Formats: sequence, C-alpha cells, structure tokens
Amino acid sequence: MSETSEAHKGRAPKSVKFAVITCSTSRSKGSGEPDISGETIARLMGRRGHELTMRAMVPDEESAILGAVLEALKGADVVIITGGTGIGKGDVTIEAVSKLFEKDLPGFGELFRHISFERIGSPALLTRAAAGIRGESVIFCLPGSPEAVELAVENLIIPEAAHIVEHLRRG
Repeated sequence: MSETSEAHKGRAPKSVKFAVITCSTSRSKGSGEPDISGETIARLMGRRGHELTMRAMVPDEESAILGAVLEALKGADVVIITGGTGIGKGDVTIEAVSKLFEKDLPGFGELFRHISFERIGSPALLTRAAAGIRGESVIFCLPGSPEAVELAVENLIIPEAAHIVEHLRRG
C-alpha cells in the first residue's frame, strides 16, 4: 500500500454507520426464506465495529429500492444493497440506484468481477455489481448470493469503507 493510502486510512474513522437493503420480491412478500445475504453483511460489518443504522427488505421494484436507499442515506455513511444485480428482467437494482449516483466508483465492480472470476470462473461476467457516491455516502450494489456478499464485504468493502468515508468528509 502506498504511503498516501496508509496516511488516509490512518485518518479514517474507526467505525462507520451502515445500512443493509435486501432486494427480493419473494422474501419481501413473506416467503419465509431467510435473508442469509443481509444477515451476512450485518454480521461481517458489525464484527468489525461498524454500526447498523437500518435494515430493510424490499421487492425487486425500482420505486421500492429507490425509496429504501433514500431513507438509508439519511443516517448511513455506507449503504449496501444485495440482490437484483444480475441480467434477468427482474434485476433492476442497478437501474434504480445508479440514478442516485453523483459519482460512479467503477473500480469496485471491476475488482469484484475480477476476484469473483478467480473464485467461480466465467459466471462472474453475469454480475453488474456497482458502487457510487451520493453526498458523503457510498452505495454498494452486490449480488444476492451469500458467497458473493461475503467475498465483496470481506475483500473490498470492509478494507475501504472507512477510507472512502474519510475522503468524502474531507471534500
């Protein structure tokens, strides 16, 4: 890691406020299926001392996703959305959330697909995982797979979330 990155990380907050939004039409309508991906995000972030400010379950509908993200942004530095990032007709998370991005973080999706490819091979091509900035918050859009969530949170989000927040607060 460069000296500049180390210095920035040294100034980063030790804890950030985060929100978790799961996009699943069946679960939001009471299918009884557990929200393993949302639980994984909350557990991994919480274990590192970060504070959960909101947890929501919404259907795969643009208006519901958009509403949940706008609500989450009221109290979270980091919003992590799981589900709806694939290529199916019902996968609309990226379409909903990208409207909110003031700046894209294309490196997140690129790196996520790279480390996914190393783990699962060519199916990594099918994810449209993305991230962007709105105000002083960062929004991450992850696949619904618990394995993909763990991969992204452990390898990319946890190591950089506070660093990103530090940059956003500095202006």
